[in-house]
Amino acid sequence: MSTFESIVLGVVQGLTEFLPISSTGHLRIVPAFVGWDDPGAAFTAVTQLGTMAAVVLYFRDDLWRIGTAWLRSVRDRRARSELDARLGWYILFATIPIGLFGLAFKDQIETGARNLYLIGSALIVVGLVLLAAEEVSKRDRGIEDIEARDAAGVGLAQTLALVPGVSRSGSTIAAGLFLGLDRAAAARFSFLLSVPAVVLSGLYELLGIVTGSEQQDVAASKLIISTLIAFVVGYAAIAWLLRFLVSHTTIVFVVYRVVLGAAVLVLVGTGAIH
Repeated sequence: MSTFESIVLGVVQGLTEFLPISSTGHLRIVPAFVGWDDPGAAFTAVTQLGTMAAVVLYFRDDLWRIGTAWLRSVRDRRARSELDARLGWYILFATIPIGLFGLAFKDQIETGARNLYLIGSALIVVGLVLLAAEEVSKRDRGIEDIEARDAAGVGLAQTLALVPGVSRSGSTIAAGLFLGLDRAAAARFSFLLSVPAVVLSGLYELLGIVTGSEQQDVAASKLIISTLIAFVVGYAAIAWLLRFLVSHTTIVFVVYRVVLGAAVLVLVGTGAIH
C-alpha cells in the first residue's frame, strides 16, 4: 500500500464510519474501483480505532457522565433510575450480541463476507430498510425515552453490521427509527453504542497483528497514517451528521446506497471489478 492509498482509505474510513453508508463496504469497494488490493478486515478494524477516538472525543462529556453514573449504579440500586446510568446499562447489554456473533463468525467475516455481490446487495437492501424506517417512524421520542427494549432492538440490529455493506450506523439508526426515536436521538444512541463494540474489535485485531496470529500486509506506518486521518475526518463527520439529521431525512443516504449498490452489482456482473 502506498502513502497515497493509506491517505485515501483513511478519508474513506472517517467519512463512512458514521454516515449510514457502510465503512467496511467502502473500504472494499473503493480499492476495487481503482484497482488497488483489498486492504483486508484487519486493516478495517484497526483504522476504526481512529474513528472511535473521534467519537470518544466528541462525546467525551456524555461518556464521562454515563460511565460515572453507571459505576455509581453498580453500588447503589437507587441510582439505576437515572438516565445516564440507564444508558450505561443499555450500552453494555446491547453490545453483547455483536460480541458473541463477531467471535462466532470471525472467519466468515474476514473471507466470504467481503464478497462484492454480498456488499452490493447489502447496500441496496439496508437502504430500502432505512427508507421504510423513515416512512413508518413516529419520531416522537428522544434519547431520554430510551428503554430496555429499545436497547435490545438496536443491539440486535448492530450485529447485522458484521456484514460489509450493511453499515453499523445505518442498521442501528434504522432500528431506532422503527422504535419511534427521532433521527437525532437514534443517531446519538447509535454513536454511543458503537464505542465498546468497535474499540474491542479494533484492539482484538491489533493484538493479533502484534502477536503475529493475524496477517497484516499493510506496513505499520501506513496503518498509522490511515488511522490518524480517519480520526480527523471522522470527528468532522459526526458533527456534520448530528446537525444534518435535526432538520433533514436520511433519504439522501438511501438514494446513495441504492445507486452505489446497483453499480457494484453491475460492474461485478460484467467483470469490470472483482
